[in-house]
Amino acid sequence: MIPKKILSILSFCGLIILFVSCSKKGDTTVVPPTNVETPPVVSVMDVSQPITAANTTMQFYVNLSKSTTKAATVDYTLIDETAVSPKDYTNTSGTLTIPAGQVQATIDVQIKGDPTNLRRANIKFVLQLSKPVQCTIGTANASGTILTQDGTNLPTDNGGYSTPNSYAGYTLVWSDEFSGTSIDLNAWNQELGNGTGGWGNNELESYTNSTKNNFVSNGNLIIEARKEPMGGFNYSSARMTTQNKKTFKFGRIDIRAKLPVGKGIWPALWMLGSNITSVSWPACGEIDIMELIGTYPSRVYSTMHWKNAAGAHASKGTNYDSTSGDFSQQFHVFSIVWTQDLIKSYVDDKLYLTVSSTDVGASNYPFNANQFFIFNVAVGGTWPGSPDAATPFPQRMFVDYVRVFQ
Repeated sequence: MIPKKILSILSFCGLIILFVSCSKKGDTTVVPPTNVETPPVVSVMDVSQPITAANTTMQFYVNLSKSTTKAATVDYTLIDETAVSPKDYTNTSGTLTIPAGQVQATIDVQIKGDPTNLRRANIKFVLQLSKPVQCTIGTANASGTILTQDGTNLPTDNGGYSTPNSYAGYTLVWSDEFSGTSIDLNAWNQELGNGTGGWGNNELESYTNSTKNNFVSNGNLIIEARKEPMGGFNYSSARMTTQNKKTFKFGRIDIRAKLPVGKGIWPALWMLGSNITSVSWPACGEIDIMELIGTYPSRVYSTMHWKNAAGAHASKGTNYDSTSGDFSQQFHVFSIVWTQDLIKSYVDDKLYLTVSSTDVGASNYPFNANQFFIFNVAVGGTWPGSPDAATPFPQRMFVDYVRVFQ
């Protein structure tokens, strides 16, 4: 029992301090005030939005952890990173006030439009908070990401080898010069998903029909593989076919393309027999006009596949090594000259593979029948293996034209 209490109340800087003194000398207890308001915490959130042709506004949300009886203020500034003011956005700074009783306010930043719709890596800047009043700072920095990676304008250097649009003794029966603004869906199918077992190859991508992964720009078809979650897989890409739309038997075929390279990347320009749905693979026959395994960026392959007399898969193919840089650096023309019982493969008009009915066996030779085109960029698979940390993304194959002469 305390025999005696002395209560003293002092007022200092608006605070009430209560001292309780006991009769026992030296026994003094300080009781904390009960009406001191803990300041709220202010934070800012990341924002991202697609770029458009016209200027737009990006809005940052600044939040308080709780409302208070007094207005809170915080200064803000913008800092360039890959987005640069004034080219990409309008720089601004100032003091933001969040009124008493409220927990959120916004900061508007003008984003500059891009009428060219140029595809490039996403760009960003940083909004930074400082000098809080009636609050403390929790998250001081937020990224403003301008989404430019989905633009449909992607120019590329057109240098490299070309072939003529006519040959003596041949007529051009079909071509796609990819000179329009979109993929010709009267000629092309856009296959979806990952197929059975990664299209039979343990591939790691999911194919889409999105313009993120295949589109036409500046006279080229572009197939782009990305590292992103898609359909339960870690990569997206595109696989296009002319099945049931454009099929061919015999002639000269020229495909001018610039190829992606890198470990785990597998671009291909090839054909399958139109009877695949009835006889299956490999009995339908497969003509690989060009395949590249990204670990070997200066090497392409051409291979013919068939079903042999024993009912097993058989093939004949070889590779061509570039002597002028790798196949991503400029355009090359990948060709076959295809006649009865004979197929010859070329790179830039240099012959490097010949397959005949003698190689296959006349009773099993499937290449005297209609075939359709397949253009794709696979990621991973049994042959190329998986990408590693050094494999850059996105990966792009540019196709300038495909021409069929008969």
